[in-house]
Amino acid sequence: MAQGEVDIKDAVAVAAASAPATEAPSTSPASGNGVGAAPRPGAGGSRQALGAQLSRLAKTRPNLQLVGAGLTLLGVFLLGFVAYVYGLSGLGEARAQRTLYQTLRVELGQLGSGTQVAPVAATTPGDPVAILNIPAIGIDKMVVVEGTSPENLTLGPGHLINTPLPGEFGVSAIFGRRATFGAPFGRLTQLKNGDKITVYTGQGKATYTVVAKGDSTHYVEDPAPNRLLLFTSCSAAVPTSYCYYDADLTSTPQPDPGGRPAPTTADLLLNGDTSVLVVTMMWAVAFLIVSAAGTIAAAWWSPWLAYLAAAPLVLAVLWNLYQSLAALLPNLY
Repeated sequence: MAQGEVDIKDAVAVAAASAPATEAPSTSPASGNGVGAAPRPGAGGSRQALGAQLSRLAKTRPNLQLVGAGLTLLGVFLLGFVAYVYGLSGLGEARAQRTLYQTLRVELGQLGSGTQVAPVAATTPGDPVAILNIPAIGIDKMVVVEGTSPENLTLGPGHLINTPLPGEFGVSAIFGRRATFGAPFGRLTQLKNGDKITVYTGQGKATYTVVAKGDSTHYVEDPAPNRLLLFTSCSAAVPTSYCYYDADLTSTPQPDPGGRPAPTTADLLLNGDTSVLVVTMMWAVAFLIVSAAGTIAAAWWSPWLAYLAAAPLVLAVLWNLYQSLAALLPNLY
């Protein structure tokens, strides 16, 4: 035998001795020929583990979808509220101003006719009581309504109900929003000493001159008996304090009829109207019900038809909910 053949046989013998022992193929009972392949060790366990994992994922997927839908709905809701208070609310205020101006202009046009139409004393909150002009900051023919609650100030600047009207004896006060609902007093902080203010009421024309500025921590000491105070939020972002401007009456003061009611908590500086909390909760529940009904209808019916049918109702509920939420904001904001 050649030397090369001996070497090859020795190598094969060594490899066979060092190889791990394997079991003989088992005979499958189901196979009639006695031939069967042995399963790979651990293959069945791996398939079972993978199946269990997929089952768990399938069970958690609906929950994740619900969470995602809820977060999306919350985001849309918050964006809608921001769009309402900073945009759409201003359109409503502008429309109210046009209507109120036409009403008050007719009433003021009857001055001297012997019939008193424009209010000079306490009147219904929300009624127009004066027309305000401040040329230095671009305020022209702005209608002032009676009352300073958040609801009243959605219509424009408001007259504090327990103070005399502008032009009358005493200290009159007018509140105005800084950032929302058209921001009628958005530029009030640009006033300077010496700027002129003109107000028209049922008693005629009154003129004022700005003499000082104060805020919630610095009170203006003005000995003048007849003045006008204009209040708004110091910040257009975070309404935590108020600023005001003190103006002295330079025209002849008119008599104050008196008999004015005391303000409510909602009429005071930087207050919201907590009386709308119950109404707000009711609209919130209505919004959740309508949203859930629309989602269920979309799942069982045509999605587009369901959304089209639910959209008008959702928008109506949202509008009322936004109005109620806005009433909770500080009245000067």
